[in-house]
Amino acid sequence: MNIAIRNAVKEDCPRMMELIVELAEYEKAPDQVTVSFDHFVESGFGNNPVWWAYVAEVDGIVQGFALWYIRYSTWKGQRMYLEDILVTEKMRGNGLGKLLFDKLIEECRSRNFSGMVWQVLNWNDPAINFYKKYNAHFDAGWVNCSI
Repeated sequence: MNIAIRNAVKEDCPRMMELIVELAEYEKAPDQVTVSFDHFVESGFGNNPVWWAYVAEVDGIVQGFALWYIRYSTWKGQRMYLEDILVTEKMRGNGLGKLLFDKLIEECRSRNFSGMVWQVLNWNDPAINFYKKYNAHFDAGWVNCSI
């Protein structure tokens, strides 16, 4: 396998949207993906991008991605917020997730962020076990809210 971790480019957006749908299906929420393709592209590659991403390409095909943005904490300052990290089901176990996660850590350090934060579903044992390998702190004291 020829694996490359690289910055996402606008041309990756159709494939990234396919993977977003795959992730929603895995998380048992396929009807929750309501972002339009145009909005997704504009938000990442328009005049004022609000997200950035790395893709994991295997033999020329994007098989995973990690999408992040800058979060500001009044206590900690700028932090990376990992919105999604996904490796296609058929490519899991080949080290792509580790390569993507390590690239995110490298990005955090290069930008002098105070850390990286993310969420994981409490039933997603494979993801939880993956994050435990990085000695991640799991904070059960916060309740997610949205409107």
